[in-house]
Amino acid sequence: MVAEICASHILCLGLNHATTNVALRERLAFYPHQLQTALARLGCGDDSAWNDIKELVILSTCNRVEIYAVANKPIFDTLEAFLSETKNCPQVDFTDTAYRLLDGDAIQHLLEVASGLDSMVVGEPQILGQVTDAYSAARNHGTPGKILSRMFEVAIRTGKRARTETTISQNPASIASIAVKLIAETVPDLSAAKIMVLGAGEMAELAVESLRKRSAMSILVVNRTLQRAEELAKRWEGKAAALETLLDHLQDMDIVIASTGAPHIVIRPSMVEEAMKYRHKRPLVFMDIAVPRDVDPEVKNISGAYLYDLDGLSDHLESNMAQREAEVPKVRAIVAEERAVFDEYLASLDVVPIIVDIRNQADSIRQDELRKAIRRMPDLTPEMERQIDALTKSIVSKILHSPTTKLRSEANGLYAADYASIVRALFGLD
Repeated sequence: MVAEICASHILCLGLNHATTNVALRERLAFYPHQLQTALARLGCGDDSAWNDIKELVILSTCNRVEIYAVANKPIFDTLEAFLSETKNCPQVDFTDTAYRLLDGDAIQHLLEVASGLDSMVVGEPQILGQVTDAYSAARNHGTPGKILSRMFEVAIRTGKRARTETTISQNPASIASIAVKLIAETVPDLSAAKIMVLGAGEMAELAVESLRKRSAMSILVVNRTLQRAEELAKRWEGKAAALETLLDHLQDMDIVIASTGAPHIVIRPSMVEEAMKYRHKRPLVFMDIAVPRDVDPEVKNISGAYLYDLDGLSDHLESNMAQREAEVPKVRAIVAEERAVFDEYLASLDVVPIIVDIRNQADSIRQDELRKAIRRMPDLTPEMERQIDALTKSIVSKILHSPTTKLRSEANGLYAADYASIVRALFGLD
């Protein structure tokens, strides 16, 4: 229906945890400064290569990279070239694992993403904020137009309704909590373990909260900004340290949960090898939940070191998902309601110009006839002329009210295109 009614197309080019491994996702992820640069490129207006992209929003999280665009035709090749060039990644590296969604499929996908239905952990709470942030960043650069703006506003409302009208996000499992669950299976006595949380963002806080619920006592928060580390550590009765002291503390740790926003490797094999010299064969477990990864993948080859990343977590999702799965039909019903609202809006985009043309045509005729009438009545005062002007406006408005209202109501119907064609012919708008 969308493709038939709306002259523009809505596109989504994406890769996520279900289609692409973490190594490729981290190569294609947009970090704040990169996101700003990419959005700014579209707004420059001097690059003919991207002129076909009329609107743009980029959603980049640890589990997905998605480009939403509006164009006059399905220009997925242009979006792939845009992603390839902005991320300096050859198209051949991601073309086979990317999904390409058009019009209704793209709309449906975004609404499901915002409501938590497309997450690695169904109902996880972080994605709604990430969708909101993506839209806000795009708005700062003026890249979403009327279509993507309305679409993301509907998606955000859908996500909020899913969380307030259902219990899909009550006691939700997060990536951090699953990571801690897996660690608890590897290191049963968390109360005696020395644990380092590398990073002080939202994921780190969720990790600390999950650790505390499993009776972890010795928690050290290490962060580039010491103040942020101290704030997080204080909330959970842990200790804090600056990133510069990482190597000093590493040899004493039993578990390291890494979740920084650094665009590069933070823990290298040489650092782990040095730490292992002082551990007397005690194992050291790394849980890397950052994108890009904080821990060099080669660390897993070091004797005594154990490394898990996001790809590994997808194989260890909570076995008991019954409560959240039971809420999925309710969330899908909300998605369907909001999808219908957006489809109706899209359909109105084609009839609104027709209605504007009808009203402009009618008002032009009204003004011509009004001028002729006033010339034949030289004794009219300015006040009388204003009253006659208001009278004629009211008459025209009431005459057009019924047909334009009917046109709007049929905009999303089966015969919308026929109605639009007939109206243009009747009023001579062609």
